[in-house]
Amino acid sequence: MLFRFAADALVLLHLAFILWVLFGGLMVLKWRPALLVHLPALAWGLAVEGLHLECPLTDWENRMRFAAGDAGYHGGFVEHYIWPLIYPAGLTPQIQWLLGAIVLLANLAIYGYVLGRRRRPTA
Repeated sequence: MLFRFAADALVLLHLAFILWVLFGGLMVLKWRPALLVHLPALAWGLAVEGLHLECPLTDWENRMRFAAGDAGYHGGFVEHYIWPLIYPAGLTPQIQWLLGAIVLLANLAIYGYVLGRRRRPTA
């Protein structure tokens, strides 16, 4: 049971990381030091999507599920509702590239805005 709980918690952490990669740049608008955490996360997220790397969180989760005696991702709230958000059906390498490009462009726009605001003289 402990391994199953840990695997479920890891899926939630995985989702939180994905949300941080997607929206962490918005936090930089209010709190600049957040970029020290967001930029490396963004780089990793883009590398995983663009280079089709396997995230270590996925491997850890699978190991914990195996240790718990689970054979897959069936049953339970986390598997039913959260997992499809992280790995939607029909996700192809082309779609991954498109998603990565959208994330990159959105964050470039946010960071461009942050840098532009930084350079403007204040009255």
